[in-house]
Amino acid sequence: MESLSFLIDGFGTALTPVNLLLALIGVIIGTAVGVLPGIGPAMTVALLLPITYGLEPTGALIMLAGILYGGMYGGSTTSILLNTPGESSSVVTAIEGNLMAKRGRAAQALATAALGSWVAGTIGTLALALFAPIVTKFAVSLGAPEYFAVMLLSFIAVTAVLGTSRLRGFIALTVGLTIGLIGLDSVSGQARLTFGIPQLGDGIDVVVVAVGIFALGEALWVAAHLRRKAVEVIPVGRPWMGRADFKRSWKPWLRGTALGFPFGAVPAGGAEIPTFLSYIIEKRLSKHPEEFGRGAIEGVAGPEAANNASAAGTMVPMLSLGLPTNATAAVMLAALTSYGIQPGPLLLQRESGLVWGLIASLFIGNTLLLVLNLPLAPLWAKLLRIPRPYLYAGILFFASMGAYAVNGSSFDLILLLALGLIGFGMRRFGLPVLPLIVGVILGPLVEMQGRRALQLSSGDVKGLFGGVNIATGGYELSAIALTVYVLIALVLLWPVIFALVRRRLPATVAAVVEPSPVHAATRNEDLP
Repeated sequence: MESLSFLIDGFGTALTPVNLLLALIGVIIGTAVGVLPGIGPAMTVALLLPITYGLEPTGALIMLAGILYGGMYGGSTTSILLNTPGESSSVVTAIEGNLMAKRGRAAQALATAALGSWVAGTIGTLALALFAPIVTKFAVSLGAPEYFAVMLLSFIAVTAVLGTSRLRGFIALTVGLTIGLIGLDSVSGQARLTFGIPQLGDGIDVVVVAVGIFALGEALWVAAHLRRKAVEVIPVGRPWMGRADFKRSWKPWLRGTALGFPFGAVPAGGAEIPTFLSYIIEKRLSKHPEEFGRGAIEGVAGPEAANNASAAGTMVPMLSLGLPTNATAAVMLAALTSYGIQPGPLLLQRESGLVWGLIASLFIGNTLLLVLNLPLAPLWAKLLRIPRPYLYAGILFFASMGAYAVNGSSFDLILLLALGLIGFGMRRFGLPVLPLIVGVILGPLVEMQGRRALQLSSGDVKGLFGGVNIATGGYELSAIALTVYVLIALVLLWPVIFALVRRRLPATVAAVVEPSPVHAATRNEDLP
């Protein structure tokens, strides 16, 4: 109840005309810049940070929070309409969202993304206000073994669960992990896969990889087929979600929210893992699994909710511990320190008005985002009426601009072209794109957490399963890590277990378990 009283006071701060205007400006700018391929909310916040120096701290943070939510929705817009994620957390949205757009359901995909963002953002912000101390305590309790196990589960899930071919999935994941290894070793400082090129010392930014593989690869693939078939104008379809769309979306919104918030609160958790897991769960639980790979609305609703709930979750360690879990939170912390405010456990006591005003502004900015973008969904969807040559020429221009803006280096344009050719080749040979992006994003994090776990155990492999108890000095297994490893084993061994069980079943029961010819044909159609 004390949190609710503080939240009411926070609304009194956030609902002043000046702060409302700042929230509106932040949402508009964040959405406008978020639709540009390669420019996500972190870069937008960083670029606009100097503008906020003339504002008082509460107003500045309210504006930056609006940019955060606006940038996330803008990233989903380009993912759905152009198959071009604006940031790594929007990669999963592109899988089903762009296929929905190609089926003439772009407006429905944009609408479920907007509503899912609002639902997840609202619930996530409420959870931030009510349960921040509990979530923070749990986040701090996790160590390197738990992080390593969860990320390894993401690798296995994205290759063994998604797609029709495990071999192709593992090939794509290997390519992504190889790209993620490029740069200087964080421990020894030794150059890896740089080929003597100094610009590769810092590795390849994940935004450049995502834009190259998705945007440029898609543009080259379409250009290669323009001479073979006429350019089609994709129909926009009905402008709003129907009753069936709402029925299929509301459960994924809630499940995505439940996944995204805890991961956002966990240091180094981010929005990538929950969006991937949300997609996997929705594919398994959907009553229309045959639509996945053709444009399933659950595949947009769940990941988008997870993405925005994760954004609310990042505020927990940022405000309570002074610990940023992503680049955007790091920039916002820089804004705090620029005003002489010390983030950490005492922030809620020393700057209570600022913190609760910021939390209240998240509700307001999230609602403003819905009010602005839901009516604009049909307007955004009409972008698909642009003839393909002009549309993809624009994509190439903005993709190049976004890739160049990451580091301000022309070398990134060369990397963009090379990655675009890789994306084209993957489409040509039927390799899934998602495992590659997962490998690039999580590869360095898995290496870091795995090394940390082994260092704490003096190189003993059992360090991946637990750690040393400081109080007793003895070794303890981690229940969370062990549970995750059991899930990994079940995922990997499930085809073998299923085959053995089916052999032992009576013929009548096996006939029921055996997939029907219709379903088998459906799965064969999914093969590239």
